[in-house]
Amino acid sequence: MTLSRKKIAVIGGGITGLTAAFYMQRMAEEQNLPLDIILIESSLRLGGKIHTLRKDGFIIERGPESFLDFSNSVRNLACDLGIEDQLIRNNDGKTYVAVGNGLYPIPTNFIFGGPLGVSSFVTSGIISISGKVRAAGDLVLPKSNAEDEPIGDFFRRRFGKEVVENLVEPLLAGTFAGDIDHLSIQAMFPHFYQLEKQYRSLILGVKKANSFSQERKATSYQTFQNGLETLIETLQSKLETKKVFKGVKVEKIKKVDDHLSISLNNMSPITCDAVILTTPFNAVKEMIDDISPLHEMPNMNYASIATVTMAFKKSENRSDKKDAMTFFVSRNSDYAITTCTWCNHKWDNVAPEGYDLFRAYIGRVGDEAIVELSDTAIEQTVLNDLQKSIGVTGTPEFTVVSRWNQGMPQYTVGHERRMEKLKNNLHEQYPNIQLVGSSYEGISIPDCVSQGKKAAKEMLDRIFK
Repeated sequence: MTLSRKKIAVIGGGITGLTAAFYMQRMAEEQNLPLDIILIESSLRLGGKIHTLRKDGFIIERGPESFLDFSNSVRNLACDLGIEDQLIRNNDGKTYVAVGNGLYPIPTNFIFGGPLGVSSFVTSGIISISGKVRAAGDLVLPKSNAEDEPIGDFFRRRFGKEVVENLVEPLLAGTFAGDIDHLSIQAMFPHFYQLEKQYRSLILGVKKANSFSQERKATSYQTFQNGLETLIETLQSKLETKKVFKGVKVEKIKKVDDHLSISLNNMSPITCDAVILTTPFNAVKEMIDDISPLHEMPNMNYASIATVTMAFKKSENRSDKKDAMTFFVSRNSDYAITTCTWCNHKWDNVAPEGYDLFRAYIGRVGDEAIVELSDTAIEQTVLNDLQKSIGVTGTPEFTVVSRWNQGMPQYTVGHERRMEKLKNNLHEQYPNIQLVGSSYEGISIPDCVSQGKKAAKEMLDRIFK
């Protein structure tokens, strides 16, 4: 039987869209499927928030600077692209939390599934005796039957208020810029949610779930030797360039008979058989205006953040925290930044000999006005915090400020149920449209790669069935 030629549009040229386009192209070639793929990106560059600046021997990440690849989805993609040998892992180093005016060492990878032994709290130095006793209460407390709840409520119930204020909230604010009293435990940290359901106690659960624990303890942060954008550049090089449109905004998507018509701001409409949408949820609502369940759902919240990278000569840096790799900042501190990474401690490849490179985040839910300050004001704010926190002296050789307005999706309580309902309703009315990306099933790079690859296979199976 001869298959009719099909056309699929991928909307959004971030890591999810690029991965989906790459795998559809690859599968179509392997299976000899008659397929045309077009990729449409509204900005003038591909990669979304993955954006590497290479300058005078420095590797500066304007967006995310690494990833934890528990699923090996990025490694598998790198293997398929032929760049697996360029993956590197972080160096060992200490992680701190800033509480008040002090920096305190904390259990590494606690919030990402590391060991939850009571000794972790005892040695952290940021929890009082009564707080440590309360944290140990996790061993005897009953489990909850709630389907979902805020992350803050979940960890307060298990470990108490002090652990949440001085450990959980700083790590989350520094990583996801989120409000723990609204973010969903089921959507953001399903492993902890499942551990309580299965074992009641998180401490006992991690000890008993040895395979889970060992897998996560053995995983390091990863990036590429020449920066994260290596992944984007390689993906782009594999796609047929004549079918990649940059600087083109999708205005509307409508069903016309058995096809989909895509209206564009500066091109003639495109007719295709299917669409993979990787754009933020709020943008999707503007593109598709005839699906009532889509518009009955409230807009998704997104946090605005900025990354601030500073380079110093080592001779001008007299910090007494030479073992520090990363520190997170609690709300019970005097700092404006939410986290800071001593980049050349974490990675060997990011700075020339004789220089220190620091990278800080500012902005989180409830404290986003700071992102709107001028570059000069932001630089001075971060410099003051580095001087107070780790004793940096001197002035930076250069500073790079990168703003990400509405850049971090916030998975609030009930997120998974809302997304399931949305996708079911969308499938009924628009079976050849798929929603994937950071707004839906995970915001990390590995999550987005997994979603893109899965969408590619499902869409090909659907239109060539």
